[in-house]
Amino acid sequence: MNILTQQRNEITEHVIYSRLAKLAKDPQNAATLQEIAAQELEHYHFWQKISGQELRPNGFKVWLHLLLARIFGLSFSLRLMEMGESEAGEFYDAVAKDYPEALKLKEEELEHEEKLIDILHDYRLVYAGSIVLGLNDALVEFTGTLAGLTLAFADNRIVGITGLIMGFAASLSMAASGYLSSREEEEKEELNPVTAAIYTGVSYILTVALLVLPYLLQNDPYLALASMLATTVVIIAGYTYYISVAKAISFKKRFFEMALISLGVAAVSFGIGMVVKQVFGIEV
Repeated sequence: MNILTQQRNEITEHVIYSRLAKLAKDPQNAATLQEIAAQELEHYHFWQKISGQELRPNGFKVWLHLLLARIFGLSFSLRLMEMGESEAGEFYDAVAKDYPEALKLKEEELEHEEKLIDILHDYRLVYAGSIVLGLNDALVEFTGTLAGLTLAFADNRIVGITGLIMGFAASLSMAASGYLSSREEEEKEELNPVTAAIYTGVSYILTVALLVLPYLLQNDPYLALASMLATTVVIIAGYTYYISVAKAISFKKRFFEMALISLGVAAVSFGIGMVVKQVFGIEV
């Protein structure tokens, strides 16, 4: 990284923080983001005096972070912003010999991180437990169920329709469980039981729909099974990445744990389906 690159990063982050402040519903959060945006602008002017050049912000980066904030929440976008601060810190250390003032800028960047951690409170994360409840149960139950049905029936239409019916019924059951569970945590977690139930049920049925889709789009049962397992891994990777960024936890450990459980259950269920087919002589 060179001075011009850092200078452009500063003005880009100034614009991002300024616009994220307008998205923040909490006035205190908005004020903190505006304060950080003002500091980023000061940092930009510091490097501008050294480079003698005026730079424009990275429009794509601004657009991307605003889009991510609207879709995945303010916490996710801010965490991604802070993940880039380590590279900035290394740059400050590298140029500190020639520009001692850079160390002060580094300290301010570290203060940014502390302030952001204090304001990271997103309703999407408040209800993350409800989403996990629906998503995890759907992945574990239906990778196993669909794998077992695939070998037992070897008919994609029957497997797909059966999966959808079971999934819809199970999503209602999971929504009810989510409602009862959140009632116990309503005061502690500021959860709305009805909203928690909706998150649980919707995440469950959407996951089931994605897992069943390969069976409705192709005729080969084993190709559909492989596609369903691949979809399972993609869903786990996507959601685990979101949680790992938004909550600053290990992606690798959580991903392999979820993938091992889901695919392990599918393997066991596939074996059960094989036994059932042999014992009962099912042919469809």
